[in-house]
Amino acid sequence: MRWLTTGAVVVCALLLVALVYGLPPQPDRPAGGSNQRQAETVPVIFTAAPVYVSLAALHGEERFPEGAQLMVLRGGQTRLLVLGFAATADASVSFDAQTVLFAGKKNAGDPWEIWEVSAEGGAPQLVLRGTTDLIRPLWMPDGRMVLARRERDGFALEAVGLDGSGAVRLSYLPGNFVPDDVLRDGRVLFESGFPLGSGATPEMFLVYADGSGVESVRCDHGAAREHGRQMVSGDIVFAHGERLARFTSALAEEAAVAAPAGEYAGDVAEMPDGRWLVAARKPGAKHFGLGAWKPGAAAVTVIVQDAERDLIEPVVVVPRAVPNRHPSGLHDWTVGNLLALDARLSRSGALAEEPAAVRAEALGGDGKVVALGTTPVEKDGSFFVQAAGDRPLRFILLDAAGHTLREEHGWFWVRRGEQRICVGCHTGPERAPENRVPQVLLRTTTPADMTGGAAGAATAGGR
Repeated sequence: MRWLTTGAVVVCALLLVALVYGLPPQPDRPAGGSNQRQAETVPVIFTAAPVYVSLAALHGEERFPEGAQLMVLRGGQTRLLVLGFAATADASVSFDAQTVLFAGKKNAGDPWEIWEVSAEGGAPQLVLRGTTDLIRPLWMPDGRMVLARRERDGFALEAVGLDGSGAVRLSYLPGNFVPDDVLRDGRVLFESGFPLGSGATPEMFLVYADGSGVESVRCDHGAAREHGRQMVSGDIVFAHGERLARFTSALAEEAAVAAPAGEYAGDVAEMPDGRWLVAARKPGAKHFGLGAWKPGAAAVTVIVQDAERDLIEPVVVVPRAVPNRHPSGLHDWTVGNLLALDARLSRSGALAEEPAAVRAEALGGDGKVVALGTTPVEKDGSFFVQAAGDRPLRFILLDAAGHTLREEHGWFWVRRGEQRICVGCHTGPERAPENRVPQVLLRTTTPADMTGGAAGAATAGGR
């Protein structure tokens, strides 16, 4: 069901080279020409790690089992961004390009914590201490950030002020949730397993800054999608392992990116001249290097590589637009109201038989499924229900005999005080609703109680 919200410069073993994939080196001049020189004038921060397991966090595991260090490439020279740390990773540059948030371990036995440092380097300052790992910090508007916090059931999404105040949990399912980017519209792009939280295939999702409006970016699930970032065009570019792909607003499904052959680690960064910084390795190579690629070009120009380490997570140190601030529309309720406009509709086609009822289920703290109740579905496919907030939820469509017609195989959540509308059953965000009043609202404006007896249900509106 797709629900939409209403409301010492260190000289390392890094080799600066001027190679173009598929071409021999040209010792008399840089193969990249002016492009290579231009790339070296824009500071770039990246992570260097002997071993990089890109999907480890989606299994609650360590992405850098042999450590990692943040490096900065500036004026053709590379150096450590932060000195005196056992490990550093996950650089996120502020909107004015003056400050860098990062995940760091001061000592090898410490959990990952959130730190900040000047983009020019210097002494880092602790931002957020954790008793468990805190990873992937990303800047949000108004002095806030989003990150992944390790909890009992895996990594959870959390938005919090840089001073540690106003922490808001953004994910409400067991599983692992890792932020990838903060989009210009203020939503958080994150990755998790598909079905949401529980599946083995990495997929990308969106959620607002208060945890409401969680949904898939697109519904054409199947191939693994990871490490997405939004480009200046508004497109979201992500990795498919051996290729890159993108989401563009004009298309309901992903579109391929015709990049040169190789394997890509995701986290693509866009340079001011429109070229992309990519972490890539040629077929058969052991480690990822960083390259610059102009979309449509036949080759990737290698900017920096290391024979002993993967170079990944590039970010460009340039000012960028501040995303929209998302003011929360949540009410002071314990429940959420959910309106389905036409549950008969789906990307997989209309149902052969008219649904007679819908059953809601939740996932209990013991991992067992809990039935929350059943309510009729109107002839136009609409229904209006109230469900307990901040808990795993799913819907099942039934025929007149109570047999399952269609069901959600994964879970989602509705925030406390959230009011949401869905167009249909997994129809995708690209579908516009019919311009009509749903029959269920012509019959009643009181949502059917699917709270399972949750305390305080009557505090919600619509009663």
